[in-house]
Amino acid sequence: MKQLVQNLKTGSMNIIDVPIPKLQDGYVLVRNRYSLISAGTEGNKVSTARMGYYGKAKEKPEQVRQVIETIKSEGISSTYAKVMNKLDSLSPLGYSTAGEVIDVGKDVRSVWVGDYVACAGANLANHAEIISVPENLVALVPSSVSLAHASYTTVASIAMQGIRQADLRLGESCVVIGLGLIGQITIQLLKASGVKSFGIDINQESNELAKLSGAEFTFLRGSGQEESAIRDLTAGHGADVVIITAATSSSDPVNLAGRLARKKGKIIIVGAVPTDFDRENYYLKELELKMATSYGPGRYDPEYEEKGHDYPIAYVRWTENRNMSSFVEMLKNKTVDMEMLTTHIFSFEEAERAYQMIIDKSEPFVGILLKYEGNKRKQDVLYKSTSYDWGKPVESPNISFIGAGAFAQNSLLPNIKRSNLISVGTTQGHTSANIATKWGFKRATTDPKSIISEDESNIIFIASRHHNHGELVCSGLSSKKSVFVEKPLCMTRDELEEIKRVYLENVEKNIQVHLMVGYNRRFSPCIVEIVSKLEKKLPISINYRINAGRIPPEHWIQDRLVGGGRIIGEVCHFIDLTQYLVGKPPTSLYATQAKDPLNMMDTINVSLTFDDGSIANISYYANGSKALNKEYLEVHTNGVTFILDDFKTLHTFSNKRKTRKYSKQEKGHKNEVEAFLSAIETGQSTPISFDELYWTSKITFDVIDSILQRKVIYYN
Repeated sequence: MKQLVQNLKTGSMNIIDVPIPKLQDGYVLVRNRYSLISAGTEGNKVSTARMGYYGKAKEKPEQVRQVIETIKSEGISSTYAKVMNKLDSLSPLGYSTAGEVIDVGKDVRSVWVGDYVACAGANLANHAEIISVPENLVALVPSSVSLAHASYTTVASIAMQGIRQADLRLGESCVVIGLGLIGQITIQLLKASGVKSFGIDINQESNELAKLSGAEFTFLRGSGQEESAIRDLTAGHGADVVIITAATSSSDPVNLAGRLARKKGKIIIVGAVPTDFDRENYYLKELELKMATSYGPGRYDPEYEEKGHDYPIAYVRWTENRNMSSFVEMLKNKTVDMEMLTTHIFSFEEAERAYQMIIDKSEPFVGILLKYEGNKRKQDVLYKSTSYDWGKPVESPNISFIGAGAFAQNSLLPNIKRSNLISVGTTQGHTSANIATKWGFKRATTDPKSIISEDESNIIFIASRHHNHGELVCSGLSSKKSVFVEKPLCMTRDELEEIKRVYLENVEKNIQVHLMVGYNRRFSPCIVEIVSKLEKKLPISINYRINAGRIPPEHWIQDRLVGGGRIIGEVCHFIDLTQYLVGKPPTSLYATQAKDPLNMMDTINVSLTFDDGSIANISYYANGSKALNKEYLEVHTNGVTFILDDFKTLHTFSNKRKTRKYSKQEKGHKNEVEAFLSAIETGQSTPISFDELYWTSKITFDVIDSILQRKVIYYN
């Protein structure tokens, strides 16, 4: 793998090939997607390394004292050799990254392979293709959060810890001195906390950006206005807290803070500034001066960072890891905005150019990211959300059917007005004629192409055998007709991608057609009741057992070319319902099958995990008793359990047990058809978004791959 390093003696910087770091117990191996350059800390480190010996000594007086002590005890020649050996070494750069977990060490419990995480730690979360980081220094990143933004997490935790030390309360005021990256993030965090903030910096561009970040007022240091203005803006009292995020060798920030703070106020030092302040204001006002230790409690403690011993939350509310997770949550909720702070994104190979820009100050910068190959999440490239209000009602929905067997006649046609029925097509002429007469279709045919090309109908229901679903869906969409297709949507991945292409082509051209698959269970009154009581922000656990019963191998459903088998033909139903209950697609899948000499894959288990912590198990069995009800669904969340028995009886367990029995089995067919036609008539979004339809089909195909290849499949 490749890593960015700098020679401490010469200051030269290179990307070199190094071995992949060893995975230790309690550590996580991560493939970086983005890493953040800390212009202050890392810029100073790079500048110092490029200085001569005198310059290095001047920048590191404490280390010079150590050298002098070593000379006294070991002599000049021995000390010189040690110093040269230390200088002539390669030093890593970087401490704030985001990427994909590719392996986990023993005892790691909070993340799995395939998860995305933000990583922290100098000499750990480096600018490198692969890093090894202890579990307490990684925070899960949900799929809705950009990995580029997540790479700010460590630096943001520094800003957050400064605010924690200040112990600011709602409505109080805070001055931030130094409006670089950490200062800007501090302003955003203060705004999100309901704290009135003011900014001060020597750079006017930084002041202007701070206003966008949420500062009520900003002042150019040295303008002569800052002290009197802040006094006036705080009713003559001064600021409750002053946070210093500047980095300078001058004592001006800490002395200025003493003048700006109110009596009994607090000064929090986050940046690297000297503390040899003037005594007067600190003494007369009894000011409290506190330091913020980097990302928070746990920093520099090997028991916490290296050995993974967490601090009890009752005694240490905000640790490093909890600060990191809190910031990621703010990214998820969009209460902070890293996009506005990102001024540069360089490829990893251009890292040296990025650092040179920092040293030369050749152009303004705030947030500088390095981007690694393969930086996009897999699911990011699949498609964009295509659910929206169509805005063009259809006054007269005219419907034709391709295929009209027992299911269509029992579950679909009874829920459609006969006046809207145009054509029906089946493979047998006498069957088409009989159904046309029975249900009131105007025309009977055996040619599905004639139905697709006819002018009178604008909606097609496809209820034929599975092998022609994909082709008919594409043809219907290409003919600018809305399509309702019974499951499955299609039989192959190629057909799925072609459907996506045709559908999105219509969207791009603003051709307003709907696509719906007959996933009726989500429309069942039983499921509607469960969903209405779920708290969407909390993870849920699902156990779904389907006593599917045996279908003989000669049945058309079992024919892989006609019916596709039972996974494609029916398991898709239960995958759709599981996704609907959780409210998002999964992050991983693992499927197994019972031993079967015919390899029909009709007794299987499917395990799904989701990025919010939800899990689901779908048990689809063909070897059970016929006396047992077909479907049994358990949903557990936050101390509440729902048990749905065959869509006839719903048990709710919370403080007490509640049972609701339905007069008949309620699987949602009527509501499904009505919702689809209502969306067309009123110009609203399709009841099931294209994204959900796509994911259900994709996951169904992946279930088969997981069984055949005996592997876990990851989606992010």
